[in-house]
Amino acid sequence: MEKNGNNRKLRVCVATCNRADYSKLAPIMFGIKTEPEFFELDVVVLGSHLIDDYGNTYRMIEQDDFDINTRLHTIVRGEDEAAMVESVGLALVKLPDVLNRLKPDIMIVHGDRFDALALATSAALMNIRILHIEGGEVSGTIDDSIRHAITKLAHYHVCCTRSAEQHLISMCEDHDRILLAGCPSYDKLLSAKNKDYMSIIRMWLGDDVKSKDYIVALQHPVTTDIKHSIKMFELTLDALISFNKRTLVLFPNIDAGSKEMVRVMRKKGIEHHPNFRAVKHVPFDQFIQLVAHAGCMIGNSSCGVREVGAFGTPVINLGTRQIGRETGENVLHVRDADTQDKILQALHLQFGKQYPCSKIYGDGNAVPRILKFLKSIDLQEPLQKKFCFPPVKENISQDIDHILETLSALAVDLGGTNLRVAIVSMKGEIVKKYTQFNPKTYEERINLILQMCVEAAAEAVKLNCRILGVGISTGGRVNPREGIVLHSTKLIQEWNSVDLRTPLSDTLHLPVWVDNDGNCAALAERKFGQGKGLENFVTLVTGTGIGGGIIHQHELIHGSSFCAAELGHLVVSLDGPDCSCGSHGCIEAYASGMALQREAKKLHDEDLLLVEGMSVPKDEAVSALHLIQAAKLGNAKAQSILRTAGTALGLGVVNILHTMNPSLVILSGVLASHYIHIVKDVIRQQALSSVQDVDVVVSDLVDPALLGAASMVLDYTTRRIY
Repeated sequence: MEKNGNNRKLRVCVATCNRADYSKLAPIMFGIKTEPEFFELDVVVLGSHLIDDYGNTYRMIEQDDFDINTRLHTIVRGEDEAAMVESVGLALVKLPDVLNRLKPDIMIVHGDRFDALALATSAALMNIRILHIEGGEVSGTIDDSIRHAITKLAHYHVCCTRSAEQHLISMCEDHDRILLAGCPSYDKLLSAKNKDYMSIIRMWLGDDVKSKDYIVALQHPVTTDIKHSIKMFELTLDALISFNKRTLVLFPNIDAGSKEMVRVMRKKGIEHHPNFRAVKHVPFDQFIQLVAHAGCMIGNSSCGVREVGAFGTPVINLGTRQIGRETGENVLHVRDADTQDKILQALHLQFGKQYPCSKIYGDGNAVPRILKFLKSIDLQEPLQKKFCFPPVKENISQDIDHILETLSALAVDLGGTNLRVAIVSMKGEIVKKYTQFNPKTYEERINLILQMCVEAAAEAVKLNCRILGVGISTGGRVNPREGIVLHSTKLIQEWNSVDLRTPLSDTLHLPVWVDNDGNCAALAERKFGQGKGLENFVTLVTGTGIGGGIIHQHELIHGSSFCAAELGHLVVSLDGPDCSCGSHGCIEAYASGMALQREAKKLHDEDLLLVEGMSVPKDEAVSALHLIQAAKLGNAKAQSILRTAGTALGLGVVNILHTMNPSLVILSGVLASHYIHIVKDVIRQQALSSVQDVDVVVSDLVDPALLGAASMVLDYTTRRIY
């Protein structure tokens, strides 16, 4: 055991409680057995494995040629809530002697069953390392609470999906002790090739049954609402009787309420009905073939939403027992299975379909990863768990002034013309705003920023606002990690390699965040605007220049050199007008305020801009707004320029749709409302049909740059994002 520094074999105890967890643990046990030079395996069997009414499933462990070191009768019969509690207590009484005798280095526990909670509790209290399989998942009922309780007791974690891994990290588990392996049962599922599956189908369902022409039903009690789950099972059986297809019904597990469910089966004569075969247990290898070739699976077993996806078999998931599970497209949910008709309609919709196979829960290589992970465990490391808590703010004494204070941010917007500072509340309300012309030199500008922020912070006290930090939105390329403006736009001079964080933080004694103005616009939409709650969207800012920001999987994309989302510099024409970036044919060269102003001046110089009802005072510079006004008053040349600009912007949006495939595009800035209809027309004409339904909207935020700067402060300091 060179890798983990142990000078002896690792003694592994695998404890299995029922047929379901054995299907996940067996592949690991086989893997351990094939490497006797590294591992010693002890097998402990308890729970419903040892009960005749549930099939005496310990026999399949013996048939797999595993030596069972210990059999523990831990189930108190009664199948109600009290019996579950008593069963946990009985297991806690019996397990210490077993663990003292076996003295394992590590115990492997699976899932979310009450038996597994007893195992994890015993091992943790006896200083035995615990490896938990399938932590971090979300399903429903009491199972979630038990699963997460086992997670807190376990020292090492093997999870099946990326989401489960993230949940474990959110639960403060040490990332170094989490393995994203996939589900061990998928190692068997994805390699299961039994050409003689018809003999298995005939053995369990009869000689006259064909592949894809039968149903597998597996339904368990919902322990947090037993009465409803029994009623739902009764409705399921009624729907299956009406559907009139051969059906294999497996008995429910041993949770509270199972006894009543069996009574329902017998009351309806399911065990003697010609269309039904009711069984207590099917060996896993055969069960795989049965669900792989079924016309449909129905019930609320985790097997339906996890394993069956590997075959693309249609699944009907009933009720709330698996409500939080990740599923493939083969699963149809009937959340409120409160009528026979709903379930019958679901059967008509699903039966006989074939869906793409899903690998959400594994790629067939979980066991090699788990064995490698086990070998890496160093028994010399301290047993005490370390929790990775996020940083917590210092405790503030509670007084009436503090309670009544408005948590707020100082937001700074550095534009090409104006410098603005605002006090922004948690709800996105601008409590007070201050505006000055943006100075031309670095020294004047940094002094003015400091002066305005100090004055605003002092004013915040009078307004009963507690300032949590400072957020700065500025043009150009920004390193947000360091709070440095790397390169600015030409509109803001003397603004390269500028450290904004240090002087502001030193002066105000507050944390400071800095980002590009396009990114801030996207952050504003994510927190306060139309992007709220969306996983993927893009914001395009149409102002003096053209900028933007990309939100992907709820996070802002910065890129490897902090240059992502320079959307204004997407090239839409190889021979287009010159752009401020040095290239030509960029969106910004067509559709920005600067571009429109340039075209307006050309028309004005040629006396082609002004129409009846318009005038430009001699002391007023011609601007983009004059071009827009002329277009509205019927100037055909102005209308043509605006149409070309909107088309260029639309082509840019088409490129974004084809590249990022966001669920929403938000046009922000003063020109957005003038472009929206042209952009939508271009999408209809130029975009692939698969993205034409993506909505394009105009932002309804008044000050996105200020709100985005504030959101950086409000999100981080209130621990909304880590």
